[in-house]
Amino acid sequence: MNTNDTNHNELGENHIATSAQTPLRADAFAISATEKKEKIQALFTDIMNTLGLDLTDDSLKGTPRRVAKMFVDEIFSGLDPKNKPKLSVFDNTFNYNEMLVEKNITLYSTCEHHFLPIVGVAHVAYFSQGKIIGLSKMNRIVDYFAKRPQVQERLNKQIVEALQEALGTKDVACLIDAKHLCVNSRGVRDTKSTTITAIYGGRFNEDSIKQEFLSHIQLKSDENE
Repeated sequence: MNTNDTNHNELGENHIATSAQTPLRADAFAISATEKKEKIQALFTDIMNTLGLDLTDDSLKGTPRRVAKMFVDEIFSGLDPKNKPKLSVFDNTFNYNEMLVEKNITLYSTCEHHFLPIVGVAHVAYFSQGKIIGLSKMNRIVDYFAKRPQVQERLNKQIVEALQEALGTKDVACLIDAKHLCVNSRGVRDTKSTTITAIYGGRFNEDSIKQEFLSHIQLKSDENE
């Protein structure tokens, strides 16, 4: 095994992010989504054949096409900037100056080291500096950045920076609590553990504000919880 292979293995096992930006080549969008699906379908057919699977079987023969469609149109659709949700903001005419928290945002992503699922929740909060954002937009921005090969730390940072830019304030926080199937279903196979990452911007670095945020996300929001 050469040095590069060793470094890549160590990087994957330690789940280290190398950049705050998703690593994309300059020609990432040189071909259309349709062309990408055609190429992925052909390549995944090769993978299945290499594994010895019988692609004439009724259950398997459509799998390469389904995987290609899933990759491009669904679980990795967040790679394409054309799919970024428009983060419309409005004047804070209510003069609401307290913390606003959107918690338990469902999160599905994919670990970029093993291409296995990341499943969890994101909790997002901000203080208005004159602008507010529609509640569903916070869910959509989480979903957009989650729909790409990810490292949880990077995902956290991308969500916060996008909301800071839209709202014109540093006073944004995001905490993510997620299961990584690369840990749960392979390797150590620890099915109980979750990973928590958090980024606190602006006022959220104050101890009292941080504790208020953490207390809000621990509140029960459903009587059946």
